[in-house]
Amino acid sequence: MLEPQFRRALGYVVPYWRRLLLVFVLSLLSTGLALYVPYLSRSLVDGALLGGDGNALRRIVLTFAIITVASFALNVVSGLRYTRVSADILFDMRLALYRHLQRLSPRFFASTRLGDIMSRINNDISEIQRVASEVVLATLGNVIFLAGSLGMLVWLDLRLFLVSALFLPPSLWALVRYRRRLEGRVRTVRERSADIGSFLIETIQGMKLVVTSNAQVREAGRFRQRNDAFVEALMSMQWVTYLSGGLPGLILSGSTAIIFLYGGSRVIDGTITMGTLVAFMAYQMRVLPPVQALMGLYASLATAKVSLGRVQELLDANVDVIDTPESAGLNRVDGRVTIEHVTVSFGRGAPLLDDVSIEVAPGEVLAVVGPSGSGKSTLTELLLRLIDPDQGRVLLDGRDLREVPLREIRRHIALVDQEPFLFHASLLENLRYASPEATDEDLAAAVRAAGLEAFIVGLPEGYATQVGEGGRALSAGERQRIAIARAFLAAPAVLVLDEPTASLDPSMTKQVMTGYEALMRGRTTVVVSHRLELAQQADRVVVLDGANVVEQGAPSELMARDGAFVRLFDTSSTTNAQES
Repeated sequence: MLEPQFRRALGYVVPYWRRLLLVFVLSLLSTGLALYVPYLSRSLVDGALLGGDGNALRRIVLTFAIITVASFALNVVSGLRYTRVSADILFDMRLALYRHLQRLSPRFFASTRLGDIMSRINNDISEIQRVASEVVLATLGNVIFLAGSLGMLVWLDLRLFLVSALFLPPSLWALVRYRRRLEGRVRTVRERSADIGSFLIETIQGMKLVVTSNAQVREAGRFRQRNDAFVEALMSMQWVTYLSGGLPGLILSGSTAIIFLYGGSRVIDGTITMGTLVAFMAYQMRVLPPVQALMGLYASLATAKVSLGRVQELLDANVDVIDTPESAGLNRVDGRVTIEHVTVSFGRGAPLLDDVSIEVAPGEVLAVVGPSGSGKSTLTELLLRLIDPDQGRVLLDGRDLREVPLREIRRHIALVDQEPFLFHASLLENLRYASPEATDEDLAAAVRAAGLEAFIVGLPEGYATQVGEGGRALSAGERQRIAIARAFLAAPAVLVLDEPTASLDPSMTKQVMTGYEALMRGRTTVVVSHRLELAQQADRVVVLDGANVVEQGAPSELMARDGAFVRLFDTSSTTNAQES
C-alpha cells in the first residue's frame, strides 16, 4: 500500500500523466531493444563463430550497432522529456509551499526558525527533485529490463535460472532489515542540516553584535559543534545506506560463481550449447545492476519520504486567516475603523489585547501609544488582518474584516513599517511594488509628495539605482521616504503607520514627517508611536497599557489630565535624554 507521503505527492503527478505516458512508451521501446542485445550473443557464438559463418557475423554486428544507436537515441529523448516534466512537477510542489507560506500568519513565523523553513524549501525539495529526476526514470527502466531479463533467463534454461534464484531470499532479508533503520537516520541528517542553516542565518544577521562582543571564536566553536553533529549524523546515515543498498546486491553476486560452475558442467556434458551459456551469462550479468539499483532505490525512497514528510509538515501548518465563502468586495470605502471588544492572546496565557474597543472616524488621525508589550503592533496586524482576534471584531465601514476578501483589505488599508522592507532591486521596482500598474505621472506625483525628487535626480542611475539587500545602500530616512512614496501610489483609504520614525534622529524625523503629513491628509490614519511629537500631531490619542485602553482623547486634553499619557512620555523623555 502506498505510504501517505507518496499518496499526497501523487496529486502533483496526476496532471502530467499524458506527458509521463509518452516517457513510459519511449522507455519501454528503449528497454526492449536493449533486452535483445544479449540474445544476439547466442547467435554470434553458435551460428557465426562456432559455425564459421562470416555473413552471419556481419549481420549480427550490424544489428547490434543499429540497436545500440536506436536504444541510445530513445534513452536521450525519454530522459530529457522526463527531466523536464519532473522539474515542472517539483516546481508545482515548491510553488504550493511558497503560496502556503504567504498565507500563514505572524504567529507561525514567530515560532518557526527561518533556517528550518529555508532548509525545507531548498534542501528537501531539491532532494525530492533529485530522486524524482534521477531515480524514478532509471527505476522504471530497471524494472522493465529486470522483468524482461528474468523472462529470457527462464526461456533460455529453467534449471540454470532456479539455481541462480537461490540467493534472492537472503538478499531480500538484508534489504528489509536495513531499510527500516534508514528513515530515522535521514531525518536526523535533515534536522542537523537545518540547525546549521539557522545558525548561519542568525549569526550573519547579528554579525555586528558578534564582532563588537569579541565573540568570533565562541561562535566559530558553536558552528563547529553543529557541523560535528551534522557529520556524525551523515556518517551514520551513509553506513546504513551502504548496508541497505550494497549488502543485498553483494549477496546476489554470489549466484554468478554458481552459474559458472553448474552451467559450465552442462556445456561439457552437451546438455546446453556454448551460445546458450554465453547468452545466459550475458543476461545474468545484466540482471545484477538493475537488482542492485532497485535495492539501492529504497535508500533514495527513504530520503525522499523524509523530505516529503518535512515539506508536508509545512503544508499542513494551520492557516489562521482565510477568505470565507461569504466574503464580498467593498464598493466604496470611507475609512471608518472599529475595533469592537477585541481580545488577542497568541496562546501565551496573558492576552496581548484584552477586550479593547476603539473607534476611528473617516479621515481622523489616531495615535496609539503605550509601553513596550502593550499590544500596539498587534493592533496593526489586526487592521491588516494578518491575524484574527480570538474574541471580538475589527470592522471597516461597518463590515467585519472576516467578511471582506483579503485582497480588498490590503488594497484599501496600507501599512508602513518601522523598518520598511526593500527588495534587492532597482529603486523603480521598489517604488512600484504595491502598485505595478501605476502610471509614470502617478509615480512622479508620489515621489514629489514624499520629498524624493531631488534625491533621485542626484543619483547617477536615477530610478535604475540598485538599493542593495534590504535597502542597505540607502539611509534610514531614504528608506522611509520610499515607503511613503509607495504608500502614496497605493492610495489607500486607511493608513497604518507602525513606529514610522523610531529609527530616525530628530533632524531626519522633521524632514520625513513632511512627507507623512502629506500622506495622512484626508486619510484615516492609525499611527503607532513612542514619540511625543508624533502623538501631539494626531486628532486623538489612545493609550494602551497592560493590554487595555487606559486613556484616550485629544492630545491637549490628555496633557491637561496629567495621567497615563503624561507619565508615559515623561519616562520616555528622561530615557531619551539619558541616551543622548
